[in-house]
Amino acid sequence: MANTPSTNSFSHRKYRAFPPLQKTDRRWPNNTISQAPQWCSVDLRDGNQALIEPMSPSQKLEMFKLLVDVGFKEIEVGFPAASQPDFDFVRQLIEQDLIPDDVTIQVLTQAREPLIARSFESLKGAKQAIVHLYNSTSTVQREQVFKMSRDEIKAIAVQGAEWVRDFALEQTDTHWRFQYSPESFTGTEMDYALEVCDAVIQVWAPTPDNKVIINLPATVEVSTPNVYADQIEWLCDNLAHREAVTVSLHTHNDRGCGVAAAELGVLAGADRIEGTLLGNGERTGNMDVVTMAMNLYSQGIDPELNFADMDRIIATVERCTQLAVHPRHAYAGELVFAAFSGSHQDAINKCMAIDTEQRKNDPEAHWQVAYLPIDPRDLGRRYQQVIRINSQSGKGGVAYVLEQDYGIQMPRWMQVDFSPHVQKQAEDSESEVSAELIHSIFKSTYIAPANACTVDNYTLSRQAHRDQLQVNILHDSRSVEIQGEGKGVLDAFVSGLSESLDRDIILIDYSEHTLGQDEQAEAMAYVQISLSGARYCGAASCQDIVSASLQAVLNALARSGVTVNEYSAACPA
Repeated sequence: MANTPSTNSFSHRKYRAFPPLQKTDRRWPNNTISQAPQWCSVDLRDGNQALIEPMSPSQKLEMFKLLVDVGFKEIEVGFPAASQPDFDFVRQLIEQDLIPDDVTIQVLTQAREPLIARSFESLKGAKQAIVHLYNSTSTVQREQVFKMSRDEIKAIAVQGAEWVRDFALEQTDTHWRFQYSPESFTGTEMDYALEVCDAVIQVWAPTPDNKVIINLPATVEVSTPNVYADQIEWLCDNLAHREAVTVSLHTHNDRGCGVAAAELGVLAGADRIEGTLLGNGERTGNMDVVTMAMNLYSQGIDPELNFADMDRIIATVERCTQLAVHPRHAYAGELVFAAFSGSHQDAINKCMAIDTEQRKNDPEAHWQVAYLPIDPRDLGRRYQQVIRINSQSGKGGVAYVLEQDYGIQMPRWMQVDFSPHVQKQAEDSESEVSAELIHSIFKSTYIAPANACTVDNYTLSRQAHRDQLQVNILHDSRSVEIQGEGKGVLDAFVSGLSESLDRDIILIDYSEHTLGQDEQAEAMAYVQISLSGARYCGAASCQDIVSASLQAVLNALARSGVTVNEYSAACPA
């Protein structure tokens, strides 16, 4: 018998609520984000160290080029003092002149002199660079891991800052910027976090024209995002020389709130965000830059990053990280703009039709489409990927797919008639139904039904506002002639069929359109007839709209069960 854990092992009593900051003057809830923060990608450092198999040199270079193309101006490229591959990669970027003039690379180092020296060695020849210094300040790290006092931990930070300053003075050809992170900031007493940050700032002596970066990481997410925002606002209010400091955030996703915490942190006064494309990182991941940037975009704010080629971004990230992107991943997933539900599809279809008309006069018309927060085309997604058909789908979705892929604009009454055919296919296959299969079902149902006769030729004349029609129809090698008169071609044809077959045939609905824009484009005709109290639909296409209309009636009759033998018996050739 397999061992199973005792239910007593699942106990919330071993945990306690994170104590919120007592703050009565919070202002951030009333703020709004009106511009993008400064972005820094940490895909090549934080993201890379979280991989089961770290990136190869070629993968790192491919990822770096992607980050540059997307628009990152600051990229943390590694921890060169801790890894020879990271050191070599930094040297490759510099020696092969692969860093654009408007991009600054960043390297991470602990507050230890040999590691700082090695970091500066890796950066020789760089035009500009950020040296990112860190040491852990949290209560649990201080007391249980390092077993050191507050003053001892602060001394490590100050000494590290001094070493960074002194090594930079030896390499004056590079424009240096300094960054400090009190690792596990969220688990650090706020007064102590401020004390350490202020001590580092004092060593680096920044100015408004030469700012330092104070990065406040939620190394482990320990509370709700509003608590983090309180911490950020408090630090922003109390930091020495705030005017000379860029406040940066580096959130993680342990509670699933990495993006929310970063957004609220910006509301609270932060200037800069570190994160990774699609959220790769330790444990549950880093802050997802794609999600946060696209959240801004959806509110009409320029994210200053370009995700127009989302498929390329996904393919590169998956190839370099060997991590698959979830199909429901915000903005990026394969299914995030896909609707399977019939009611959702119907709403999308109607809204899209309105949007198309509006954009003919105003290309920048306000986007208002149900269930689609942004236009999928902005990310390089085709509308064909929006409506996906399965057993939960409805007539609107099926119609949308046929129109987008094949130009078939089914009238509403035919949508109602056709939907059950696709539904049955989906239920029988227990899977999604492709656009190709939907088109095939449409053709076999309406355009080429079993035992349908075909129009061979016709003669049309008009006398006294009445159309007189003679049609020769074929089935195999057998020819039948139909003659009729009426108010229009179809009325005449249906009248002649009714008389010939001695059946009461009524034309209920008719619709037509072209399948293209040029003169050679085919016309598409749809009809709905009534025969013996039942309704039947048919469709046909031809360069000649009259032939298409006549054929659609014959196809509808074939679906009703009328056979060629009935035509032949009534009208022997």
